[in-house]
Amino acid sequence: MGKLVINQDKVGDIKKLISICPFGALEEENNRLQINAACKMCKLCVKKGPKGAVEYIEEAVESIDKSQWKGIAVYVDHIDGVIHPVTFELIGKAKQLAGKVHHPVYAVMIGHNIQAQCEELLHYDVDKVFAYDEKELDRFKMEPYTNAFEDFVKNQKPSAILMGATPVGRQLAPRLAARLKTGLTADCTILDMNENTDLVQIRPAFGGNIMAQILTPNHRPQMATVRYKVMDAPERLKTTHGEVISCKLGREKLESQVTVRDIIPKEKEQFIEGAEVLVVAGRGVKKQEDLSLLKELADLLGGQIACTRPVVEAGWMDAKCQVGLSGRTVRPKLMIACGVSGTVQFTAGMNHSDHIIAINKDETAPIFKTANYCLVGDLYEIIPGLINQIKQGKTVSA
Repeated sequence: MGKLVINQDKVGDIKKLISICPFGALEEENNRLQINAACKMCKLCVKKGPKGAVEYIEEAVESIDKSQWKGIAVYVDHIDGVIHPVTFELIGKAKQLAGKVHHPVYAVMIGHNIQAQCEELLHYDVDKVFAYDEKELDRFKMEPYTNAFEDFVKNQKPSAILMGATPVGRQLAPRLAARLKTGLTADCTILDMNENTDLVQIRPAFGGNIMAQILTPNHRPQMATVRYKVMDAPERLKTTHGEVISCKLGREKLESQVTVRDIIPKEKEQFIEGAEVLVVAGRGVKKQEDLSLLKELADLLGGQIACTRPVVEAGWMDAKCQVGLSGRTVRPKLMIACGVSGTVQFTAGMNHSDHIIAINKDETAPIFKTANYCLVGDLYEIIPGLINQIKQGKTVSA
């Protein structure tokens, strides 16, 4: 890590130096040059400004004994004991990472009456399941859950922690990272492990225009969250492997400042992440009423309709139906992209789909680089034809 230091006596023309920064991070205050929070550490002010006006100084970094930290830990995300499937995906990835550095794989489950679920995790080749089973932990509460996870980290010292980017994971992960004074990379799309146990965390950055590779070489544990449907879940084994270890917390660690007065169950919804077939509406759809055409195709295929960001911003569909970095990550068996340009932000959320069919009038559309089957043409001509052929096929088979 480093920092920028301004030598005010060498700045000279302040406005000229301010104009160098493309991020607006330099500003004038009381005739002095200041650096604000918009700074990206690009160092253009150092390279192109007056000599010595701005200096980049490397800060001393304390080294860490990485040999003292061993194991890949996965947080078991669950509601009332029903384990979220992202947990199994992360266990599969943890096994791959651990295999490279010969580390064990741990699962951490926090809740109440969770013995059966912990035993189930042993069917996924986990080495150890650490169970914090207390009445006070029956529902997610920030303080006691953070205390429990911190207790696990301090006792076992895992090298890396993987958590699902779920509503619970997105609250618990940053709280835990702050408590442990370590780094956290959110919404990773690729994870790898170097021989020195540094976790390679790759995620889209700058609006999805680049893929950032992030390392945490001087801190442990290393923490990352991953969205559902990004990784591959392992097969459930018939036999069990590993052991369940019961863990205890002091009564003061189980206290919470929040009291849950009542829980009202929501009506069950069909989310696009679970759909095996998706028909996606893009900017090529001319008006909201035309979505009924795509909905008819999706219904015939037993799927759901989804959309890109412009459709949501137009107010035609709900944000929960959006595919992409700022929406949801999906992995259907079949996706039909209708009038979708295929920006990086969109494809990052769906490029693991089994089969992708793209329909677009522009033969140079980026979506065709991702699609398995490319149809160059007007969706208003192609989709009605598809619907008719599917209907005729169903009539014949009937």
